[in-house]
Amino acid sequence: MRIGFVGLGTMGAKMAERLLKAGHDLVVHNRTRAKEEQLVALGARRAATPAECAAQRDLVITMVADTPDVQAVVLGDEGAVLGMEKGSVLVDMSTISPTTTRRLAAALAEHDVDMLDAPVSGGSEGAANGTLSIMVGGEEKVLARVRPALDVLGKTVTHVGSIGAGQVAKAVNQVILAGTYASVAEGMALAQAAGIDVQAALRALGGGAAASWVLENRAGNMLAGNYPLGFRTRLHRKDLGIALAAARDLGVAIPVAAFVEQLETSLVTQGFGDEDVSNIARVVRRQSGLDE
Repeated sequence: MRIGFVGLGTMGAKMAERLLKAGHDLVVHNRTRAKEEQLVALGARRAATPAECAAQRDLVITMVADTPDVQAVVLGDEGAVLGMEKGSVLVDMSTISPTTTRRLAAALAEHDVDMLDAPVSGGSEGAANGTLSIMVGGEEKVLARVRPALDVLGKTVTHVGSIGAGQVAKAVNQVILAGTYASVAEGMALAQAAGIDVQAALRALGGGAAASWVLENRAGNMLAGNYPLGFRTRLHRKDLGIALAAARDLGVAIPVAAFVEQLETSLVTQGFGDEDVSNIARVVRRQSGLDE
């Protein structure tokens, strides 16, 4: 498949590499152009603008940080829409506002371009290993056309509804993760302060009802007080902002997510926004006397 890929951040670069190694014809573009070089060395071609990246492509994938970024790379002065052919598909795998997603889809439809919103969960590990969970909004017949590419990126590719539904599902995902990160941080602090064998406790917890991806993959960070990047705290905080806005619009109370968003805001303000989101444990460890 002829694919254009815009956005080569922590996850996007790994996803693009998987598509390239799977044999797809790949053109890449990133705002910081140096990030294109590793993929070019593997056989990709680079484009100077999103529009150039989208030219003569069957599929264009965007994977950028926030709602304004997607608007710019899709509909901006050098946006992908200017290069996309009629009948091609844009799949936005960023995490952005569901409302904006629907507006983008309507604008693309005026150019006879189809759109899917397909945000992902699974962190940098999932991006590298092709084990992401991909939540897709849009028409099922459009998904069928691009599924061969998405199957390279995800362990599960699930159609969850009409355009924008993928973003709503991702908001739900981030709300659940917010509480999970916070509770695992609290549990690890309690275990460590009590002086029990925390590794044995982790094995026991992992075999019971407390088992989770966060417990398995991030409890070690929390115990060590070290937070190597998997998913940036500032981006999770941004995602919670999207979820909180959706909840307000729908009249749904999500107090745990609101509390975690406040904690993450504090961490970002203190300069920890580019650490992994497991650094929520910084707050718990400090208040528990485990860190200075």
